Amino acid sequence: MTTTNSFIDGLQMPPLSGKAASLIDTNAQQFLVQLVRKFRPQLQQVLAHRQQRQAVIDGGQLPDFDANTAAIREGDWRIAELPKDLTKRRLEITGPVDRKMVINALNANVDCYMADFEDSQSPTWDGVLQGQVNLYDANRQDIDYRDPTSGKHYQLADNPALLIARVRGLHLPEKHVMVDNEVIPGGLFDFALYFYLNYQTRTSQGSGVYYYVPKLEHAEEAQWWADVFSFTEDYFKQPRSTIRATILIETLPAVFQMDEILYAMREHIAALNCGRWDYIFSYIKTLKNHPDRVLPDRQVVTMNQPFLNAYSRLLVKTCHRRGALAMGGMAAFIPSKDATENAAILAKVKADKELERSNGHDGTWIAHPGLADTVREVFVDGLEGVNQLAVLREQDAPITAAELLAPSPGERTEAGMRTNIRVALQYIAAWISGKGCVPIYGLMEDAATAEISRTSIWQWIKHGKTLDNGAVVTTALFQQYLTEEAQVVRQEVGEERWQQEHFERATALLEEITTAPELVEFLTLPGYQLID
Repeated sequence: MTTTNSFIDGLQMPPLSGKAASLIDTNAQQFLVQLVRKFRPQLQQVLAHRQQRQAVIDGGQLPDFDANTAAIREGDWRIAELPKDLTKRRLEITGPVDRKMVINALNANVDCYMADFEDSQSPTWDGVLQGQVNLYDANRQDIDYRDPTSGKHYQLADNPALLIARVRGLHLPEKHVMVDNEVIPGGLFDFALYFYLNYQTRTSQGSGVYYYVPKLEHAEEAQWWADVFSFTEDYFKQPRSTIRATILIETLPAVFQMDEILYAMREHIAALNCGRWDYIFSYIKTLKNHPDRVLPDRQVVTMNQPFLNAYSRLLVKTCHRRGALAMGGMAAFIPSKDATENAAILAKVKADKELERSNGHDGTWIAHPGLADTVREVFVDGLEGVNQLAVLREQDAPITAAELLAPSPGERTEAGMRTNIRVALQYIAAWISGKGCVPIYGLMEDAATAEISRTSIWQWIKHGKTLDNGAVVTTALFQQYLTEEAQVVRQEVGEERWQQEHFERATALLEEITTAPELVEFLTLPGYQLID
């Protein structure tokens, strides 16, 4: 690995080109190196503690609220007052940081756009750098794009959505960059560059620097981020709370730590979010050794399932008691050109969002601009104010650990298993080919869906679960279905795309991680080695 465009001792990274070469200057690199040197050792300890807690659960103990932090849960405290531009987040759109998608998302009929460096972004070196350039231009409202194929010109409209950047999870490295001969955390890379490039523009506009932080499991991890934020504000002589984060509660351990997470980040937090798809993945992964907690087909694991509805209600109650917003989950549907089919899609989306609104959420997510008008009927026209912070749910009975861990009724079917295989295969192929947000069978999918799909099958194999056709799920049965469904996908996508997107490599990776004796924690870790 060679160092270019850098005079910083200990920093190695590939060549910077184009606009990125001038933006990621010596000062940016110096800040990144200092951040990594100060916080990487602590992060390694935090992740080791995560593994230790998981080992206890693997040994038979179920997650629960921590008796040692009862005083925080029972105390009367609130987070720092929300900045005005973060109080109205009724409808947010999410998507990767490709230039055209950034423009379309900012122009959508929504309040906020979560620009995603994580689950809907494949972390190619060029993609990560160009994403930073795109958000730099977007924050200055100086961004346009001409499609080289169609010639269509895209430009930013007046009054764009509020931009919030999601960084990578704590487990993900940035393999292209080394400090002191060791790879750096991907989330620190995303965070540092986004802050450095944009804090002056955003503060001059009377705003702050806003982030989404994914996949936390414990308040210790939230405290690590809070320390990163405070160090950064001091480094650049910015007032405390210039940085505000929304934490995704998308792991099962984190649902038992929500008060503690809010408390650890009380100077920097704005909201918690129900990251429902990753939460389902985490339920499988966390409880992988518990045969009485095996989920049915993912298609029936909806927010109506008791464990998911309890999670939504507890998040609302916890957030509003502390003055934080409670964001709802993703509607991943893609509108259909068929009128009848589209009406059915919009009816499903509307019912899902009405459930979130009735639970007290302050806003919700969509993956496609075509859903905006339908969801606005629920979360804009259907709200009296800009949020539901007044909905405190004080009359609710306490939500117990048993409710949050309740097994889900429903069948495990051959059709569901085969669908899981096709979806996971198509997503992995796209991801290792540089695309992280992929339309598959009418849904806009990111890494979470592929994670649910492959971990479900892994767990069914581990515990010898039976399908509706009477077959016991074994490694051999999965391999048979994988061979058959790979051919189905090959016919669906065509030979040219099959070769271009490295489907053979994706098939091999899917087989490897689904039949591994120990659950592979994240498919993006071995998948990352196939990128570039």
